[in-house]
Amino acid sequence: MSTTITTTNFNFPNQKSVYRGKVREVYNINDDLLVMVATDRLSAFDVVLPKGIPYKGQILNQIATKFMELTKDIVPNWLVATPDPSVAVGHLCTPFKVEMVIRGYLSGHAAREYALGKRTLCGVAMPEGLKENDKFPEPIITPTTKADNGEHDADISREAILSNGIVTEEDYVVLEKYTRALFQRGTEIAASRGLILVDTKYEFGKTKEGQIVLIDEIHTPDSSRYFYAEGYQERQEKGEEQKQLSKEFVRRWLIENGFQGKEGQQIPEMTEEYIESVSDRYIELYENIIGEKFVKADITNINERIENNVLEYLKG
Repeated sequence: MSTTITTTNFNFPNQKSVYRGKVREVYNINDDLLVMVATDRLSAFDVVLPKGIPYKGQILNQIATKFMELTKDIVPNWLVATPDPSVAVGHLCTPFKVEMVIRGYLSGHAAREYALGKRTLCGVAMPEGLKENDKFPEPIITPTTKADNGEHDADISREAILSNGIVTEEDYVVLEKYTRALFQRGTEIAASRGLILVDTKYEFGKTKEGQIVLIDEIHTPDSSRYFYAEGYQERQEKGEEQKQLSKEFVRRWLIENGFQGKEGQQIPEMTEEYIESVSDRYIELYENIIGEKFVKADITNINERIENNVLEYLKG
């Protein structure tokens, strides 16, 4: 009896193939629909950790579903249904080979590059005189390549995307427009919850009919960084660390225990107590980001629950 989903092995009617990502497993149904299962796997430094986190998949799936709902009036998306708390069903799309990263603040990767003296990121200029976590005059788009086979995504400029024919100019203009519109909406929603949406990434694809749509997740703590708005300014002025909502706490725990995904390093032991604390943090993230109490799904036999719910949906 499994209480977390760490792997699935379903065989749905008309199933053509299955793709296993770091934390999601995607079933192709008849080259028409995709059944995306958000597992409870936890990844950091491009490594999947050995134990699942209860409710993590449900949390990420429900946040993404909620934000797809709240943004579908400005950007069309792939989602058709959510037959289970941990499952999204959507249109089969051809993904663009870039991830659209947008940053409102000098944080994370951008801050690390800035500290090295770089003043352009992905061909975009960053102003002089900023310190870590300062707000940019306006959000900047810093795309990355979408790596296959577990390789690292790499920074790429708009010019390189177009000159290498990765995306046509006509499509890229739409991707930029959608990215800015989604970030603006996400920023407004975050502000209403007492949060700051710092940076995030979006993925897009094309339907069979040629429509560009938002795919995958949106505004989750795995794809986005949030700060608490209260005290942000004071912390900046004092040069203190910002209080943030993201899975950064997992990375820090790993670093403190001597692991950064490098060769020869051992993943620290994940005790039951630690796993429970991570689950609690994800629930806290959900409740802050969504502004609602998290309702735990029945996890007595999670794989069986998912299979039954998806089969029921596909029959209908």
